[in-house]
Amino acid sequence: MNICIGGAAGDGIETMAGILEKTLQRSGYYVYSMRDFMSRIRGGHNFAQIRFDSEPVKAHIDALDILIAYDNRTYDEHQKRLKPDGLLLCDPQLGVSDSRTLPIKLKTLAKESGSARTIGVVCIGALVKLLGLDLRTAETVLRETLPEKLLDMNLTAVQKGFDSVEQKQTLASPNVKGQLLLTGAEAMSLGALAGGLRFYSAYPMSPSTSLLNFFAAHAEEFGLTVEQAEDEIAAINMALGASYAGAKAMVGTSGGGFSLMVEGLGLAGIAELPVVIVDVQRPGPATGLPTRTEQSDLLFACFASQGEFPRMVITVRDHPDAFYQTARALQLAQKYQIPVLLLSDQYLADSAAIVAPPDIGKAVQSVSPLKQDEGGAEAYLRYAFTDSGVSPMRVPGKTDALVRSDSDEHTEEGTITESAEVRVQMVDKRARKLELLAGELLEPAYTGAEDPDVLLVGFGTTTNAVAEAVIRLNKHGVSIGALAFGDVYPLPTKELRNYWGKAKAVYSVEQNATAQLNKLIRMETNLSCTDSILKYDGRQLSVDDILHGLAAFGIGGEVPA
Repeated sequence: MNICIGGAAGDGIETMAGILEKTLQRSGYYVYSMRDFMSRIRGGHNFAQIRFDSEPVKAHIDALDILIAYDNRTYDEHQKRLKPDGLLLCDPQLGVSDSRTLPIKLKTLAKESGSARTIGVVCIGALVKLLGLDLRTAETVLRETLPEKLLDMNLTAVQKGFDSVEQKQTLASPNVKGQLLLTGAEAMSLGALAGGLRFYSAYPMSPSTSLLNFFAAHAEEFGLTVEQAEDEIAAINMALGASYAGAKAMVGTSGGGFSLMVEGLGLAGIAELPVVIVDVQRPGPATGLPTRTEQSDLLFACFASQGEFPRMVITVRDHPDAFYQTARALQLAQKYQIPVLLLSDQYLADSAAIVAPPDIGKAVQSVSPLKQDEGGAEAYLRYAFTDSGVSPMRVPGKTDALVRSDSDEHTEEGTITESAEVRVQMVDKRARKLELLAGELLEPAYTGAEDPDVLLVGFGTTTNAVAEAVIRLNKHGVSIGALAFGDVYPLPTKELRNYWGKAKAVYSVEQNATAQLNKLIRMETNLSCTDSILKYDGRQLSVDDILHGLAAFGIGGEVPA
């Protein structure tokens, strides 16, 4: 079942979607929802799309079973996606002429409830009845969500909506118990806490601000230091200072903010300061589309800053992955004393999904630590030449030794040098970390036929849509498989070479205009994709987009759900 709720900014779309998600979760269903909104406080067109089922759902699709239109623009933009036997819920005052319409006097019922702003809750009541859900569940969610002064009118509104229609659907019996409803930002934030985060800094920049909001709200509860910096340059330097002082540190931003952090990234590289930089991607360049989604920062993340130094780039694929990879990123940064870049995007950050409670023990133990230096003050060399490239790191104030850190090239002691010989030794020392790091890389996840004729490669948040498209095609006799990368730099190549050697054609599936993953693969392996399925209009690739893209290459054709 797929529901779209649309209207103007300020109409309460987000509140209604949140209440409906929780009602469906409490009713025992798997839920996957996405948000699409404009960068304005009022007006424009915003919508939320909620897909739910008795079986797991992990991506969005285009076809709608129910469309709730607060205004004519919503109908105009989405009516083509509404199935022929779908339902259109709207107020008769809109004047929509469509045989699928189930007219409900939403505005009248809302005013009768005590406020025109309860229109969304009237819709929730109607949906509960249409879908055969228990009204008491929605009422419980309202009591938990709304302030006391607004509760009575909204309880009246949900009842009026419930009484305004008759049941239209008989849903499959729900079977979900003990699961969590999390946004991508919440999953990432909880993963950071599991990974030992102690310091977070950021300048508010959409769509990464939800991370800052979460950490600020829970700072005292979890013993965090959270700083809202005056700009992104200050934010990364604060995080590096915290790292030097011994705290696991993370900084969050989007592409434009990351651009300002590049010199700080280089400082982390040469000073060997552990830090995690979260880039919640949006379309650029410059301001671009500040509330939309894209995957166009991949190559920038891999090669940002002047000079050469080891770093790791990880792209999070879905809500559970956001939890585990964030915890792992903090541990990898600490173990190898490198910057780790964590790429998310607006789609994942703002989407919500039902997930199993994460295994905190698994997250904490995802990276085995290196033995820490225990030497005395006289023996301490901050940048000692070691076989692994990882030098002993002590915390100033917790050792008698002098703990130096420098942005210039330096000796083992940490003093500035212009020695050509030491320069080469230091560059080589830092590069040796990559040899050890190679053993930590996670191979891409594979879905599909074991010996595929067609191979798809993707990364990050296209993962679940690609997987669902592959499963559908497999069911209809198409020999196809997909590799979904999480770790992207350094690039793990074992499974890539294995499946590439079996396939007759390989296509990259990406949310950018220049097929950046394809370029990275070619750069690292000399393998080049046959072609690419690309989307870069600021909207996320759906299962249908991928199926249509493959059909354009003569693969699959019309594939029913």
